[in-house]
Amino acid sequence: MNSVIEIEDLHYRYERETVLKDINISVPEGAFLALVGPNGSGKSTLLKLILGLLRPKQGRIKLFGEPIQQFKAWEKIGYVSQKSNSFNSAFPATVFEVVKSGLTKKTGMFKFIPASKKKDIIQAIASVGMEQYIHRNIGELSGGQQQRVFIARALVSEPKILILDEPTVGVDQHNVQNFYDMLHMLNKEKGITLVLVTHDIGTVTNNVTHVACLNRELHFHGNTDEFEKFNDQEVSSLYGHDVHVLHHEH
Repeated sequence: MNSVIEIEDLHYRYERETVLKDINISVPEGAFLALVGPNGSGKSTLLKLILGLLRPKQGRIKLFGEPIQQFKAWEKIGYVSQKSNSFNSAFPATVFEVVKSGLTKKTGMFKFIPASKKKDIIQAIASVGMEQYIHRNIGELSGGQQQRVFIARALVSEPKILILDEPTVGVDQHNVQNFYDMLHMLNKEKGITLVLVTHDIGTVTNNVTHVACLNRELHFHGNTDEFEKFNDQEVSSLYGHDVHVLHHEH
């Protein structure tokens, strides 16, 4: 199976502080990868490197087999940041308008978006189960509903990879599993490779295919069944504090 993200011997420093050391990760096409680790473990820095926002100090990153320095097809990668950092929910825009703004990656900021694209916008909204709210103002929605809209905004440009940074922040616990069910559908039915950044190990292991555990160094990278063989004490040693892993029946 082809790898859509390949990271080899990656190191990164901020001035004198080493944030990432000797990272090797391969993400196969169609995977659902959870990138887990404690606060300050380098998860956000690794995301910025994959998205081309930072340049590697040492090591290599390839996207779809191409060195990141030459990669130009950024429309293939969708990104959803934490809701609180990604959008001003008080902005007077409808769900349709917010999702429509995701087309600017393909069309350019000020280029006219043709009417034929309306179908793509509606389809992206439907894929996250928000079609009944299509004309609702974004500020009137719950945190979980807003996050679904931001995912639709990323999906409208038809990415091959969707990267989500702590997507359940602001989603009430009752709706977290519904949210993961939606991500599972996008992964299995639409074939989108998902990279989910989270520290919520207990919930995530029942929903993803692969786990990478990061704490400046890569302590584990493999499929979910292998990760679930770790006991709480072993995972806690990686995190530097007590962590409870929920083991699920598949």
